[in-house]
Amino acid sequence: MTEERTWTAALVVIGDEILSGRTQDKNVAKVATWLNEQGIRLAEVRIVPDDLDRIGETVNALRATHDYLFTTGGIGPTHDDITVDAIAAAFGVPVIVHPQARAILEDYYRDRSSGLNPARLRMARTPQGAELLPNPYSGAPGIKMENVYILAGVPNIAASMLEALTGKLAGGRPVVSVTVGARAAESDVADMLRETEAAHPGVAIGSYPFFKDGGYGSNFVIRSEDGELAKSCGGALSERLREAGYEPVEGGI
Repeated sequence: MTEERTWTAALVVIGDEILSGRTQDKNVAKVATWLNEQGIRLAEVRIVPDDLDRIGETVNALRATHDYLFTTGGIGPTHDDITVDAIAAAFGVPVIVHPQARAILEDYYRDRSSGLNPARLRMARTPQGAELLPNPYSGAPGIKMENVYILAGVPNIAASMLEALTGKLAGGRPVVSVTVGARAAESDVADMLRETEAAHPGVAIGSYPFFKDGGYGSNFVIRSEDGELAKSCGGALSERLREAGYEPVEGGI
């Protein structure tokens, strides 16, 4: 029997405002969740500044080592939106005004103040040879360049671009998660977790401590591509927790 292929993706979050702390990124969780639903693992995330060389170097490194690369940020209408320029340079192609993107923006801004002014026209720029990604939310399209998917940084716009891609990327099986919570310190059950994971090949158990209602505890998350295996492992862990005197809570605390 051949092992099923695991499809992977990386994400590059672009923007000085993220690195400075002025803006909190909200795209990583959304992208990770959406990718898992497509059967693709988000394997790596990098945050880079608005710097042409840094963006290009990162894009070239990650697009070569993953099936897919997604970027967020830097495709808006202002001078500091340089993602398109950086990715075009990384691919060694010029930047063009994409005729279809221009037509989309002309239609979108036709009845709006100032119409399609030069700043807004910047959002029609793509690397030569790129395809457009639909943007049902605000008109300005995303961009696909080979295995690189260039999304907006605004979370609801990025989410709408992802939704337009749902079901259109090759992938494997989604990872299923089962959570068991208990008023147990990680250090008290570390051996139990390791032994339970070892007894169920194909699962990974993560432990996440919490403090709630004046007491400590942990949520144990069992992950597997095999949903039944994840459930079986969760049941086995629950039983061992009970035997050790900890009352487990299905779904976590």
